[in-house]
Amino acid sequence: MDIGTDTGKKPYTFDRVVRLIIAVACVVAGILLFNYLKGVLVPFIVACIIAYMLNPFVEWHCKLLKLRGRVMATILTIVEMTVIIGVGLYFFIPYMYEECENMIVMFKEYATANFDVPYLPRSVHDFIVKTVDIDKLSSLLSRDEWINLFKEAASSTWSFVGGTFSVILSIVSWFIVLLYVVFLLIDYDKMVVGFKSIVPPKYKKRVFGIFGEVKSSMNRYFRGQALVSFFVGISFCIGFWLIGLPMAIALGLFIGLLNMVPYLQLISIPIAALLCLVSTVSAGTNFWEMFALAILVYCVSQVIQDLILIPKIMGKYMGLNPAIIFLSLSIWGALLGFVGLIVAVPLTTLLLVYYDRYIARRDSRPWNKEEGSGTIDNT
Repeated sequence: MDIGTDTGKKPYTFDRVVRLIIAVACVVAGILLFNYLKGVLVPFIVACIIAYMLNPFVEWHCKLLKLRGRVMATILTIVEMTVIIGVGLYFFIPYMYEECENMIVMFKEYATANFDVPYLPRSVHDFIVKTVDIDKLSSLLSRDEWINLFKEAASSTWSFVGGTFSVILSIVSWFIVLLYVVFLLIDYDKMVVGFKSIVPPKYKKRVFGIFGEVKSSMNRYFRGQALVSFFVGISFCIGFWLIGLPMAIALGLFIGLLNMVPYLQLISIPIAALLCLVSTVSAGTNFWEMFALAILVYCVSQVIQDLILIPKIMGKYMGLNPAIIFLSLSIWGALLGFVGLIVAVPLTTLLLVYYDRYIARRDSRPWNKEEGSGTIDNT
C-alpha cells in the first residue's frame, strides 16, 4: 500500500520524490543566485516597491484628468511626490539641525549635573553617565557628523558601487531607480496582463489564487501599514511636541518607521524615558510628570491606531501576525541582507499561502474571506 493512499493524498512515488528534490534544489539555487546578484537587483526591487505604492496615485490622476495613457499621469505623480518630499526636507533639516544643537547642550548639562529624581535611585543616573559616552553621543549629533553620514551614505548606496568613482556611480544608481519607477508605472497594466498570459492555462487557477492572496497581504503591508505608520508617526510628533519633549519630531518619525512592524514602537519607550530624564536637568521639569505625559502620548496614539486608523485603512483583518512579520524580516534579512528586508513579507506570505493550500489543505488566509481570493487585478 502506498503512503498517503488512505488519507486521499497523492502517494510519494519515486517520480514525485525526485520532483520534490529538484524543486528544493531549484529553490536553493535561486536563493544563492539571488544573494549573489542582490547588489545589482537592489535598484530594481526598490523601484518595484516604489512603483507599487505610487500606482494608485497614477490611476487616480488618469481618472481625474480622464487621460487615456499613463505617461502624463506618471510624470504628474513623480513631480508631486518630489515636491512634497522636497518641501518636507526644506523645513525638516533646519529643525533637526537646531534640535541636535540643543541636545548637545542638554547632554553635556546632564553629564555634569548633580541632582536627584524622587523615587528614582541615584545609581540609575550614575549608570547612564558611566555607560553612555556623552561626548561621543554629542559628537554624533553635531553638524559635521551628519554631513559625513550623508556623504558616506551617498558613496555606498549599493553594494556593487565602489572605487574611485563611487559617488558618481551612486548618483547614477539612484537615477536608474528613477528610470525603473517611470517605466514600471507607465507599463504597469501591460506587465500585469503579460504576467497573466505567460502562465499555462492548467496552472492559472493555482497561480492566480496564490498570488491573489500575496497581493492582499502586500496591499496591507506596503500600502496599508505604511499609511498607518505615517499617521502614527505624525500623531507621536504632535504629542511629543505638545508636551515639550526634546527631539520630538525625530523621535516621532522614528516611532512611525518602527510601526511598519505593528507594536514594535513600544521598544522606543526607553529612548523617550532618557529624553525625559535629560530634559529634567536642562529645563528643570519634573521627570515623572514628563514621563507620564510621554506614556499618555503612547496610549493616545495606540488608541488612534487601533480604533481609527487600522479599521479605516486596513479593514478588519491585519494580515500577518506582528511576530511573524518581525521573524520574517530577521530571517530574510540575515539570508539576503537589505534585499531580504524588502522581499521578506511577500516571500513569507507566499510560503504561508502555499502551506495552507497544498500542505495543510486549508482554503485560504482569513483576510481574503471578505475580499475574495484567486484573482489578480492591476492594482
